[in-house]
Amino acid sequence: MPESNPKFYYPSTDVVERANVQEYEELYKRSIEDREGFWAEQAEQLDWYKRWDKVLDESNKPFYKWFVGGKTNIIQNAIDRHLTGANRNKLAIIWESESGTTQSFSYYALNREVCQFANILKSMGIKKGDIVTIYMPQLPEMVFAMLACAKIGAVHSVVYGGFSYEALASRISAANSRILITADGGSRRGKKINLKEIADEAMKRSPTIEVCITVKHNNLDVNMEAERDFWYHDLKSLPIASPKCKTTILDAEDKLFILYTSGTTGAPKGMVHTHGGYSVYTSTTHKMAFDIKPEDRWWCAADPGWITGHSYIVYAPLINGSTIIMYEGAPNYPYPNRWWQMVEKYGVNILYTSPTAIRGLMRFGDQWAERHDLSTLRLLGSVGEPINPEAWRWFYDVIGNGKCPIIDTWWQTETGGFMVCPLPITPLKPGSAGQPFFGNEIGVVDEEGNQVPVGQEGKLVIKNPWPGMARTVMGDDQRYADLYWSDYKEQGYYTAGDSAKIDEDGYIWVIGRMDEVLKVSGYRLGTSEIESALVSHPSVSEAAAIGLPHELKGHGIYTYVILNEGVTGDKVLQKELQEHVGSELGKIAQPEKVTFVESLPKTRSGKIMRRVLRARALGLDEGDLSTLEE
Repeated sequence: MPESNPKFYYPSTDVVERANVQEYEELYKRSIEDREGFWAEQAEQLDWYKRWDKVLDESNKPFYKWFVGGKTNIIQNAIDRHLTGANRNKLAIIWESESGTTQSFSYYALNREVCQFANILKSMGIKKGDIVTIYMPQLPEMVFAMLACAKIGAVHSVVYGGFSYEALASRISAANSRILITADGGSRRGKKINLKEIADEAMKRSPTIEVCITVKHNNLDVNMEAERDFWYHDLKSLPIASPKCKTTILDAEDKLFILYTSGTTGAPKGMVHTHGGYSVYTSTTHKMAFDIKPEDRWWCAADPGWITGHSYIVYAPLINGSTIIMYEGAPNYPYPNRWWQMVEKYGVNILYTSPTAIRGLMRFGDQWAERHDLSTLRLLGSVGEPINPEAWRWFYDVIGNGKCPIIDTWWQTETGGFMVCPLPITPLKPGSAGQPFFGNEIGVVDEEGNQVPVGQEGKLVIKNPWPGMARTVMGDDQRYADLYWSDYKEQGYYTAGDSAKIDEDGYIWVIGRMDEVLKVSGYRLGTSEIESALVSHPSVSEAAAIGLPHELKGHGIYTYVILNEGVTGDKVLQKELQEHVGSELGKIAQPEKVTFVESLPKTRSGKIMRRVLRARALGLDEGDLSTLEE
């Protein structure tokens, strides 16, 4: 493509020259023609106790198995292999609280903390295959607990530390957990949240819990029940908390964790991930897509309680020997420059965050970012939902100073890691997730499974198995098969539940969840397209669009808008926004109504819960709200 082509943003020569992967087309072709060979090559980059006998077992579709016969433990690669090399004294974690308290841990220190936690769990009777529920704010101890479970072959079930006691109790019950790990409290925008109180309410409804280990973080006065409740710091001071613990040798297909999906479209599902394939897939996607170098300071500004945090705060960065930045707090507290202050303070090289966070900071203008030296940033990343072009350009121009490629990643809790994303060498299109990651054939198909024409919308499918895939829904194999593999059983396609299109250059544009596509007078419109049109108006920070029944059009478009700081909503602006959408997308997309709001219902991973808006507008039951942000 010529450099002047306005469709593309081209990476700088400097970025291209030092990229880990120098060529996409040829390697992609090879990864599809010899998928097992490609993944075997990537697996060879990791340590194994025993090499696998077979890369992929397809004998019981769709219950695929990877690296069959291989013996491993994710800790072998995330910690143990770093203890004898150059990474031993390298910083593994730099943590900062909202109040400015900091802690840091080298790989050597991380190993000591994880061994102590693992020995405490063993002393409580936890053994291989037991499920431990973790309910904590974003603290280093949360990571230690996850890694400690993995080290001894236990399975962790992390429940995000903002969930209600009902949501926590239901997940404890589903996992049949004997042990709960929590903290006295967390902090958000200067307010202390009593987590132990919520945990206590959940335990009243969870007869399986025998032990609750509590990390002291906020010095809150909490209830400690004799013989059930233990302070973590007390346990650490006992001889049971030895700083040495042998890593348990596991089968590649042994369970690593259960994680519940965010439930934007209904009741959460417990997805099961395993040690072998997940280790290979997450570390490969992280290293190749984000061009990881030994000196990098990596900041994934998510929470370990979500799949983004599991894969790209905890496991992949540790496997790749990165230095991880963790922050417990809001991005705009006490001021909207908090993140930019931290990028400057710690010399962050790569920042990976959500479109919601980007739009939220963008509304405060450029000046907060311009106060700081962001020159250490080399790459940026986006995750969670399609990023609208306006927010993409702001992130690229203002935060990345026009020189940092944005790695826009499409993937799911179910996939374990990136499925579609550009590489640092890829010419970029704002709003597109780019091309398939190596080994993945992505299709956009009609109801019969036929590829739709270029530029036409259809169902996003994955045509092949991949190592990071969830193995099943916990306790419900049939639900897993029905939900993800039944639409195109004959072809063997995985149905992602998203609507997408592929353009003339082979770039994939994810439009949104299939239930977020509106049919207006026979035309199909994605909610994200309407929202992007609204956000492109200089007064708008965030927007949500829903379809409500309309006797003539099928669906009428109703929108909810958060305005930029200092902008007041009135009838004149409502009309202006309706007309703006009409001029951007055509009259067919013009909203019936624009409502100004202060906030939108979102999951704690930042996805707008449009079904909640729809239910509220229609006066219906809002359904499962366990993942709704407070």
